[in-house]
Amino acid sequence: MRLVKDWLGRRVMQAFSFIPGFLVLLIVVGLFWKSRAILAVKPVGRLLFSSAWQPLKGEFGLWPFLMGTLWVTAVALVIALPISLLTAVYLSEYAPRTIREFARPLIDLLAGVPSVVFGVWGMLAVVPFVGRVLAPLFGTTSSGYSILAGGIVLAVMIFPTIIHVSLEVFASVPRALREASLSLGATRWETVRRVVLRKGGQGILAAGLLGLSRAFGETMAVLMVVGNVPVVPRSLFAPGYPLPALIANNYGEMMSIPLYDSALMLAALVLLLVVLSFAVVGRWILVRVERRAQ
Repeated sequence: MRLVKDWLGRRVMQAFSFIPGFLVLLIVVGLFWKSRAILAVKPVGRLLFSSAWQPLKGEFGLWPFLMGTLWVTAVALVIALPISLLTAVYLSEYAPRTIREFARPLIDLLAGVPSVVFGVWGMLAVVPFVGRVLAPLFGTTSSGYSILAGGIVLAVMIFPTIIHVSLEVFASVPRALREASLSLGATRWETVRRVVLRKGGQGILAAGLLGLSRAFGETMAVLMVVGNVPVVPRSLFAPGYPLPALIANNYGEMMSIPLYDSALMLAALVLLLVVLSFAVVGRWILVRVERRAQ
């Protein structure tokens, strides 16, 4: 009876462990099913690479929204990656234990702040700073609602993700390698640069990919500061319109327009597939790093 209970418990837990993956598959299939109407009448290439977004005329080009998402995400990653990486290096290699124990809860707190709070902060602080300080500094004009404002807000939001993953990667580097480097006369920074960062290179890449996947799908905060103009951005100070903002702003409205609902479902499907791709690749790299460390 004990063996039967053990077998039964193992099978039940195994079945429950498949539920999250099954739900993701179910969401993908559901979005594809809802997108069939527009895919049946318009080629995928035209939908993805056309800049014409005129629902009343039956034009549903997603290119401006894809480019808006890519611009905002790229700006956020360029800002967040070096800051997060240097923060993780300091906490892992230099910071005293008291500072490390004080900083970790603050980073966790930053991860738990609702995105709408970041959006309000962006509207009150980042947008005026971009419009009144940065834009004139670079010889241009901007309302402040721009790709740069969205990137700054998004960068702050993905700090915790990249910092936590980087700390795990640095912790997986054997301490013996650090001690060997120091015993050969290398300084602390040389040890970090030539041993820790080099050994954890794949893990740092994984941290960037996981931060990218988080940034790519963020909605509310970016929606509040990016401007929401359906044109391909030409500069950091121009407004943009990311895919998550498109879905959040328009779903539930104008559903009487033919294919409008299907076009938004296609946008959601593209967004989900991209985020899943980044997340899966990032996790795969992290697993490789952990196996190598063992």
